[in-house]
Parts: sequence; structure tokens; C-alpha cells
Amino acid sequence: MTKNKIKVRAYLFPMSVVLVGANVKGRANFLPLAWVSIVEYKPPMISISSYQNHHTNIGIKENGTFSVNTPSEGMMEVTDYCGLKSGKEEDKSQIFEIFYGELKTAPMITHAPLNLECKVVKTINTKEISGAEQGHDIFIGEILYAYADEYYLTNERPDIKKLNPLIYSSDNSYWKISEQIGKAFNIGKNYKREEV
Repeated sequence: MTKNKIKVRAYLFPMSVVLVGANVKGRANFLPLAWVSIVEYKPPMISISSYQNHHTNIGIKENGTFSVNTPSEGMMEVTDYCGLKSGKEEDKSQIFEIFYGELKTAPMITHAPLNLECKVVKTINTKEISGAEQGHDIFIGEILYAYADEYYLTNERPDIKKLNPLIYSSDNSYWKISEQIGKAFNIGKNYKREEV
């Protein structure tokens, strides 16, 4: 097999799409992001990476909180719409039915199957590392509260098949998950090493 050199990019796709929520100047705002990652298991922490000029970043910095809402396939159009319109120009607080949890400043979407309520523990701007003129704000948040409708749970855990999350690909397309093909930390037991 011949490997070709290709353009250097962050090819870590596919990625789950989420709607990040924050109160900006007292008003709920939502931003779709795919640059989301688990940072720590205990306590549970995630990171979100958002271009520094995004309106939502203002609210995250103001309040030190944000929400992560997992949209289902049925929310694809409204999720994409939120990425086409900036909260600077359009009031996104009326797009969704929202609720607030224990932190009181991280708006969450009622119809999103899964909601995470996070407190910011660290903020990094990538321009500090890359030397670029503008960068992305990386917000590391501790998940303090999680919410899900009963329907989306199996054995008290979110069920990926029921969630039916939106998946983003580097070709600027949305995809969906189709089927389970193996069990992690189990299927590898069948592997028999061959000489190369």
C-alpha cells in the first residue's frame, strides 16, 4: 500500500455536534460546535474550542459557565441555523424552549436529548501557543450536572442509538450513527497477532 502526502489539517473526524449555551449580557445564546473533547474522567471534564470572536464566548467568560446540549438528527436544521446566525445580530433565546439548572447561568435546550451543565475551570487561547494573530478559546469545564429525558436512557445511561446524535465530517456534512459493530475493551481479546 502506498501512502500519499496530503495537506496537513486536524483530521480527527467524524465528531459529534453540540449546541453550546451561555447567557450573554443576560440573554440565552447558542452556538453549534464539533470541537468538543473529554479531558478528565474524575471529576468529569470536557473542553470546547470556539473561535475567539464568537458571541457565545463573551457569556462563557462573563459567567464562568456553559451548557453542552446534544441535538438529535431531528434538530439538524435548527442546529445549522444557529451556526449561520451570530447572536450579535439575532436573538437566539427564542429559538428553543430553554431551562436552567443548578448553576442558573447556563441555558439548556429542553428538546435536546442530553444536557450537560459545566463550570469553567480553565481558559486557554490558542494564539498563546501558535503565535497566530487570532485563535480559539479553549474552555475546560467541569460537568457539575447532567440531564436527560427518560426515553434516551438505557440502564440509567444515555443510549447512543436513542440519542441519534448529529455527527460532523470534514467535508462540511452531517451524518448519523448506524449500528454497533463491537464492544470496546472486549473485541480485542479475539485478536491473534501475525508477523509483519
